[in-house]
Amino acid sequence: MPEDCGPEAAPDAQVAGDLCMSREQMLDLGQKALELVVGRFENLPGENAWEGEFRQVLKDQLFEDPPEDGRPAAEVIERAAREVLPFTLRNDHPRSFGFIPSSPTWPGVVADLMAAGYHVNQCTWLVASGPSQLELVVIDWMRRWLGYPEGAGGLFTSGGSAASVDAFVAAREAAGHPERATVYMSDQSHSALSRAAMIVGVRRDRIRMVPSDTSFRMDMDALARAVADDRDAGLGPIAVAANAGTTGTGAIDRLEELADFCAAEGLWLHVDAAYGGFAVVTEQGKRLLRGIERADSIGLDAHKWFFQPYEAGCLLVKDEETLKDAFAVRPDILQDTVWGANHPNFSNLGLQLSRSVRALKVWMSIQTFGMAAFRRAVSNGMELSARAEDYVRESPVLEAMCAVTLGVVCFRVNPAGEDLDEEVLDKVNRTVLARMFWDDPAFMSSTLLRGTFVLRMCIINHTTTWDDVRETLEAVERFGSEAVRAGKRSG
Repeated sequence: MPEDCGPEAAPDAQVAGDLCMSREQMLDLGQKALELVVGRFENLPGENAWEGEFRQVLKDQLFEDPPEDGRPAAEVIERAAREVLPFTLRNDHPRSFGFIPSSPTWPGVVADLMAAGYHVNQCTWLVASGPSQLELVVIDWMRRWLGYPEGAGGLFTSGGSAASVDAFVAAREAAGHPERATVYMSDQSHSALSRAAMIVGVRRDRIRMVPSDTSFRMDMDALARAVADDRDAGLGPIAVAANAGTTGTGAIDRLEELADFCAAEGLWLHVDAAYGGFAVVTEQGKRLLRGIERADSIGLDAHKWFFQPYEAGCLLVKDEETLKDAFAVRPDILQDTVWGANHPNFSNLGLQLSRSVRALKVWMSIQTFGMAAFRRAVSNGMELSARAEDYVRESPVLEAMCAVTLGVVCFRVNPAGEDLDEEVLDKVNRTVLARMFWDDPAFMSSTLLRGTFVLRMCIINHTTTWDDVRETLEAVERFGSEAVRAGKRSG
């Protein structure tokens, strides 16, 4: 280690071109960062779930040339904490109900700090044998939760988008790389799936959006017709992407029926379980996701309903050899990484060579709290969502728009006895959402169900209480009633 980077370096050393810090400087800066982050955790419930700013304001505040000379590190970190990081959706806020929120465990946060500090590139066994073995351990835990057999495997990815790409590459190669490939997914599927299909070479006009039924699950008859029509037209169906918890409604496709269909048709079955998959750690979730173990591949995001910091996606496949067949390459520059039998290189299982240590945060969190605590946390989200649905159905102001399956509640303001038409209801509910953004500490989002604008709450944060949910629904009722009265006055 250069003298200026060692523990004997002067605390106030400022050498031109020197990117090192003394031990004292590193500890001081690390302590400052920890204090800021721990303070954020402590203060979070008393803040708003969302804080945003207009681009011009932030541009005026941040747009500048890089400094030629350095500034005191404490000032830099304080500026980041003051002018950059607060302007976000606070996904871990107990009243953050928009999109798919989450709340990371503190051991998971510390694990990312350690992974960054140890500066591991977990690409091959040669350069990261310990982290590679740990990833094998955590992937095997997930394999068993999902009911996959011995011989199944997978890897951590940045998230569901990368997992979907890896899965479709494996599906394409397993199908013999047909030139006129087609893939099938529900009209409720996440955009990551259609994007992944395009990345692996499927033309946009050959990505089939299969209609969903009244429960927002893939219509099996429509799927069968689409596959048959494409085969008759000389196209090459390769894969079906099912949903195990859609982002919009939490709907779960008929996984067992889809597995039967894909087996009969010789199609790869991928299940997008990025949001809902970790429900399998609970008994209720196992029942809801029955059949997921028959999929050829499953995408999961531990940074959603498994309470980890971003990024912690993963892909599991029923037969690990399908990933090796799709991705394994052996360039001369990596010839030294071959280390005997049964010493896997994760770079041969997916699109990344350079990889961060993502499994550590999951492992440290489970080791610290135990699986019983995780099961209770996942169950809590389902229980609160069920209570929220009951509240909506009993409310004279709110209308439930679909049944709750996992942790997503879709509803709208539609006061009983008012007989409002759809145009008015659309305007009222959009007004309510805008009021929630600016006038309430909670954050929620919206979606379209069969073209109807609806409000949407995703309740999976392990720090969320019933009071958080109830008071948010009460705010929606209040804003909704005010919007209806305002509409009558203006009309």
